[in-house]
Amino acid sequence: MKTKTTTFLTALFIGGTILAQSNSDIQTSPKIDAVDTEIGTIATTMDLTNVIEDKVPITVNPERFKQDTVTYRLPKVIPGTYAVSDFGNFVEDFKAYNYEGEEIGFTKTDENTWIIPNATELDKITYLINDTFDVENTEGIATPFSPSGTNIDEDNFVLNLPGFIGYFESLEHYQYKLDITAPTSLKRSSALQLVGEEMSKDSLSVTHNYYAPRYFDITDNPMMYGDFEVEEFQVGDIKVVLSVYSPNKVHSALDLKETVYEMMKAQKTYLGDINSTSRYDIFLYLSEMDETSPTGFGALEHHTSTIVVLPETMPIEALASSMIDVVSHEFFHIVTPLSIHSEDVHYFNYYEPTFSKHLWMYEGVTEYFATLFQVDQGLVSEEEFYTTIMGKIQTASGLDDTMSFTEMSENVLASPYAENYYNVYQKGALIGMCIDIIMREESNGTRGILSLMKELSLKFGKDMPFKDDMLFEEIVEMTYASIGEFFETHVIGTTPIDYSLYFEKAGLEITVNKVETNYIQNNGVLIFAPSEEGTINFTELVKDNSFWNDQGVLPNDVVTEINGTVVSMQNAQQIFTEVYMWVPGAEVEVKLLRGEEEVIIKTTLTQSYTNGKSLKVKEGASDAQNELRNAWLKG
Repeated sequence: MKTKTTTFLTALFIGGTILAQSNSDIQTSPKIDAVDTEIGTIATTMDLTNVIEDKVPITVNPERFKQDTVTYRLPKVIPGTYAVSDFGNFVEDFKAYNYEGEEIGFTKTDENTWIIPNATELDKITYLINDTFDVENTEGIATPFSPSGTNIDEDNFVLNLPGFIGYFESLEHYQYKLDITAPTSLKRSSALQLVGEEMSKDSLSVTHNYYAPRYFDITDNPMMYGDFEVEEFQVGDIKVVLSVYSPNKVHSALDLKETVYEMMKAQKTYLGDINSTSRYDIFLYLSEMDETSPTGFGALEHHTSTIVVLPETMPIEALASSMIDVVSHEFFHIVTPLSIHSEDVHYFNYYEPTFSKHLWMYEGVTEYFATLFQVDQGLVSEEEFYTTIMGKIQTASGLDDTMSFTEMSENVLASPYAENYYNVYQKGALIGMCIDIIMREESNGTRGILSLMKELSLKFGKDMPFKDDMLFEEIVEMTYASIGEFFETHVIGTTPIDYSLYFEKAGLEITVNKVETNYIQNNGVLIFAPSEEGTINFTELVKDNSFWNDQGVLPNDVVTEINGTVVSMQNAQQIFTEVYMWVPGAEVEVKLLRGEEEVIIKTTLTQSYTNGKSLKVKEGASDAQNELRNAWLKG
């Protein structure tokens, strides 16, 4: 999962991140000829033609039970996320029926659980599912991270299936037959296996028949139905399907096709012989950013696909940059945890999950690859790469730098660990960088963290999980004692990393000078903060932001209005995302409250600067340092 924005208070948006057909006959699902009749089957249906007050009817029809009582659940947590989703909260009008068509009793024991006695009489269950996008911005309602959420609209259905379909406890290994009925006017896109389809007699609807070998495949294969655009292209031996929904037709799949193609071609070259899929789906939902639109920007990985949510208001250049940042991260998840993972991941418990110690690898190394491959493949300059690395160091410094990464990983749902989850993309990536540099030094440049991941994938792989407590020992056995010392000190231990020691090995040094920044941060640190009164105020850091300082802005000035929109805690995420995307030359008007006085700033944007640290090649770096740096950055 790549979080671009969760809430204004935790992680503001940071930008870097099939031939199209016009009818519903588009075939964007792999087909199979038969299902396994030796395994039990859960038959499920979803009717998108019969949406009731923005709710989709669901029917779940299991085989006949032999036990007296069964438990049906929707997931509390799903793979790839490190937060509670509680999809059962969006279920309404739950009913259970016997084979005579009569309702039978059940007990709902918590948000996600329904216990049904007299299970030998149970024929089917039915319920309505509400979507999560509409209520994301409703105070007091907890919703899943947007890319794992759901949308129900006449021209767009985002079908993250665990938000619609549950499982019977202990029957997660049963295969699923899923029938989705939709208007023929809607396109569809899904990587879930398609068995067949049936057209209605009036040709106004079509039922698509899908097959999932087990419940995991239900959770792992998102879909999109609606009025969207699709582009298909080939990257080596991988077919990539890009589906883009832009409600106001601001952007199209064709606009992004070349960017995504060039990015994934570079990723494929960087990965070399690592290849775990013949097809990869990208679903991009562009948010209108109104009161019923998703605002948790980022993406969620799956084995062969990803769902991305970003603002529709982004200029195409910023959108393309964000797609490189976000999608590259998700695609690199085919290495870890999708190919290399622990038993906690492999045998995931949707109701009472346990978490691995190794978020430093699952998210951190993945983010590091998404950063490093760009300089390795010439998509960014070395200077741009250094700027990104320094930004991660700066952002990580604002989080708990003495927290054990393994302890945080195992307890990621609980406070204070949950508040530091964002550090997996910052310090987690920097951990990957340090391991990479150590390995380059120890091997005279011939081995790095990518080669380590390849070796781990050969030893374990997607069908053979490792034991969580044994991974560090396995890695040290495969590499060097110095890697073990690093783990003990900085990953298991609580000692902050002195990054200058690792930069020194590569002939780099950290300097302090004037650096470019944006209008909401100083070199990665926010210059706003919420007050106890619920307002958004400038902090002392505003004095070091050249643009705002030149406008006479002072610490504690309250931001009341930006370009005609009144600022509140409820819309702060949306507004400051837009402020982040401001570019020099644009006209802006900002209203502030300074005590009882209103201050109006009406001006043309100029580039903003701040004092910050930067990374550069050290004068007089030795040949050995230069060789290590070249091996690190160019493989």
